[in-house]
Amino acid sequence: MAFQCQRDCYMKEFVTCVVSCCPAELKHEVSGKKQTLKGFNVKLQDTILFPEGGGQPDDHGLIGDVPVLRVTRQGPEAVHFVTSPLEVGQEVQVKVDWERRFDHMQQHSGQHLITALADNLFGYKTTSWELGRQRSTIELDTPSVKPAQLQALEEVVNEKIRVHIPVTVQLLSIDDPAVEKVRSRGLPDDHAGPIRIVDIEGVDANMCCGTHVSNLSHLQVIKLLGTEKGKKNKTNLIFLAGNRVLKYAEKSYSTERSLVSLLKTGPDEHVEAVDKLQKSVKLLQKTNLSLLRDMAVIISQNFNNNPQRGNFFSLHKKEGDNEFMNIIANEINTEETLVFLTVGEEKGPGLFLLAGPSERVAEMGPQVLEMLQGKGAGKNGRFQGKANSLARRGEVEAFLQQHCKDTSEEE
Repeated sequence: MAFQCQRDCYMKEFVTCVVSCCPAELKHEVSGKKQTLKGFNVKLQDTILFPEGGGQPDDHGLIGDVPVLRVTRQGPEAVHFVTSPLEVGQEVQVKVDWERRFDHMQQHSGQHLITALADNLFGYKTTSWELGRQRSTIELDTPSVKPAQLQALEEVVNEKIRVHIPVTVQLLSIDDPAVEKVRSRGLPDDHAGPIRIVDIEGVDANMCCGTHVSNLSHLQVIKLLGTEKGKKNKTNLIFLAGNRVLKYAEKSYSTERSLVSLLKTGPDEHVEAVDKLQKSVKLLQKTNLSLLRDMAVIISQNFNNNPQRGNFFSLHKKEGDNEFMNIIANEINTEETLVFLTVGEEKGPGLFLLAGPSERVAEMGPQVLEMLQGKGAGKNGRFQGKANSLARRGEVEAFLQQHCKDTSEEE
């Protein structure tokens, strides 16, 4: 069986009946966190919402006024996940999220066209593909694609779009001899019904369950962004089709205008300007590190030369690193003095170092670590690591001072 979304990919609204509605759960990600939603699995008499398959994500839309969050295929049936129940037998209007659907149609038909021409021109077979949210990827069975080949492929692809080649869909029985002549990576194990063939006239015929444009002119344009090294001697070809190319151009132009304002140069000089900035930053960082080292030596010398120095030294500095703290600890006699150093934001994350007599550092280090909500370790009279928050630094300092005072009185 072919769904209505496969028979007419351009249909945006459709009236059908609810066949079943059962309690269900949906696992999905929200802001990077996995959540489980309670809801209902709904089966309809027919649907214009495409169930995920063939490398193409599912459609979004509405059944009545109830949002459809996921559509999956179970054999010959489509299952719609919704958060509100629907009455079995009732007539409902189904609406598809057309912007998402048409985007998927453009990317999927674009993939078929690129795949066919990459094979025809260079003999590069497609082994898999992914329709991503921002860009799509075709895995080609070749270790590399030369820049000249990429350019030639893009030119031929867009030439096919300009000559308005029609795209048609045929339904063939599985035992039809014509099926053997059609390109395919195989049918799913639970496939039922006739074989669906997507035919780009004179270019490619391919088994496919997805939604497609009816004419290559509806692709508007295809941009091949480049290639990346794939797995097992394969190459990933990255592309955009249709409206994604326009959005990419708009975003690139916006970025270009921002760079013109920031760099005070024209677009052709941006690379050179950024290169100069990077070299300047590296020089400044090198100079800053040198000054920090000199400062660390001066800080420790000032402490050592102070006749009223005690047996505890504490310092916090926003700028600094582990080397800065270790230089100070190296210059101070930590056999007699307990040293507590931190660098970073005063109430944010940072680095810490506790140095002093081995037994005292081993005893207090884990407590300091807990108060700073950090991670670290120690040995040979030093305990250091990362602090998730320096907000309690004052408490740590008071705790260490009291410990030093108690130790002095015991002696």
